[in-house]
Amino acid sequence: MKDELVKTLNDQMNFEFYSAHVYLAMAAYCSGESLDGFANFFLVQAEEERFHAMKIFKFLNDRDNRATLAALPEPKNEYSSMLDAFETAFAHEQQNTGKFYHLADLALDAREHATIYFLKWFIDEQVEEEALFSNIIHKLKRIEKDSNAFYMLDAEFAARSFTPPAE
Repeated sequence: MKDELVKTLNDQMNFEFYSAHVYLAMAAYCSGESLDGFANFFLVQAEEERFHAMKIFKFLNDRDNRATLAALPEPKNEYSSMLDAFETAFAHEQQNTGKFYHLADLALDAREHATIYFLKWFIDEQVEEEALFSNIIHKLKRIEKDSNAFYMLDAEFAARSFTPPAE
């Protein structure tokens, strides 16, 4: 694998770890607002991001390359509302999608077929992630002032869990 591709895969792995950090901060914000269901939503999201990071970690090692960890930037810890938190998360996922597209372009240019195949899973995952956050934002905007609907959504998120996908 070309050095640039290895470096960019490492950057992406670290961004996935950072994404987990971002979602943990969002979970802490939700907990501070006594919205345990929303906190659970973001805790599950953080687990997914760590899973993604470790998937890249393993791929690098399996391809006889070294995974290298970097320091994580401090995430945003305060939000003006739950809508603000989800809009921030959606923008973060859109940024992540762009990073995977860039990685896929590098892999295509290098004719690195194993990496192209590997990245397909992540690109499909990003379509799901963006749709998830977009749908929640639409719901939050619809229920804007309806506290009953807001707490029903909080209860729905309390039941969310993470199950790693079968390989």
